[in-house]
Amino acid sequence: MLFGLILALAVQPAAVAPESIEGTWRSPGGNSIVTIAPCGDSLCGTVAWASEKAKKDSAKTTGQLVGTQLLTGLKRDKRGRWQGKLFIPDKNMRVTAKIERISGDQLKVSGCAMGKSLCKATQWTRVEGPLPDQE
Repeated sequence: MLFGLILALAVQPAAVAPESIEGTWRSPGGNSIVTIAPCGDSLCGTVAWASEKAKKDSAKTTGQLVGTQLLTGLKRDKRGRWQGKLFIPDKNMRVTAKIERISGDQLKVSGCAMGKSLCKATQWTRVEGPLPDQE
């Protein structure tokens, strides 16, 4: 009986760690592409490419959109989701960010300002291959 219990425990699947969010991701509308990578003891998301429209929309708050860190201080919580800060350049706002991997190729990125009274969620899609040419 003890042998059966040990065998049953041995063949149970191990807990699988949630997938990392590191990689290159396109924001909704395709106006920017962000690379999420290690940044000190957390992850950061830096604009790797931006459309002319995105650059124009953010020109009042950031002189150079490409290279700007939109996501900072991202750390995984106990449930496998990521939390940190999100900078919204065209609004010149920093909000609380929550990121969840919803598939191999999609992230759910949520940002909340003023506690939880103003929240918005979007889906970002993984980018494979070279970045678009700068316009």
